[in-house]
Amino acid sequence: MTNIKVIAFDADDTLWVNEPYFREAEEKFCALLEDYLPMHSVANELFKTEIRNLPLYGYGIKGFMLSMIETILEVTEGTASLEMISKAIQYGKEQLNKPIELLDGIEQVLETLKGNYRLVVATKGDLLDQERKLQKSGLEKYFHHIEIMSDKQEKDYLKLLKHLDCRPENFLMIGNSLKSDVLPVLQIGGTAIHVPFHTTWAHEEIEHNVEHENFTPVQTITDILPLLNETPF
Repeated sequence: MTNIKVIAFDADDTLWVNEPYFREAEEKFCALLEDYLPMHSVANELFKTEIRNLPLYGYGIKGFMLSMIETILEVTEGTASLEMISKAIQYGKEQLNKPIELLDGIEQVLETLKGNYRLVVATKGDLLDQERKLQKSGLEKYFHHIEIMSDKQEKDYLKLLKHLDCRPENFLMIGNSLKSDVLPVLQIGGTAIHVPFHTTWAHEEIEHNVEHENFTPVQTITDILPLLNETPF
């Protein structure tokens, strides 16, 4: 990785905890509708609604809230009470107000890398929510650029690289999603490191192993430092 000049980090479940909060809200939501369907069936209906709505709402908590409301109306066939709708909105607002819990080792890694590379955040999600989380995290000072993307496909990364005036061979992406943080970056000629998180949204899962000369899986975020010939202090 001697050619790397720009290192981009995913945010949710790479810098800080995120997905467990969605699962917590989903569990409460499914319990809300258990008089109509078993909880696993409610979860399936919610997931289908979320995927259907992605082109309209994009990624993030606000889209999740709207999908919860739509799922309530579908599952109850329009008979849901206003209290039930209010509960779904409450679950979403609770998520928006969750504290920021940094993942182990992330600040040590950023402190070690700053000054030697241009560090970037490249994340999907709702603009206001991601800006809020970044500000509350205290990590904003480490980053040269923040890119909140509507999606993470090849064209989105190419647009980011053009903005950064960075060639693909000089770009490294680090994240917890093989689908969003690894595969499209490899396709455009960049380098990717996968740092797994214990919980992954089903939409981000892939069913095949990734094998590529520019791909490296690690177990923890601090494992990237030896790969970059960096020693933490």
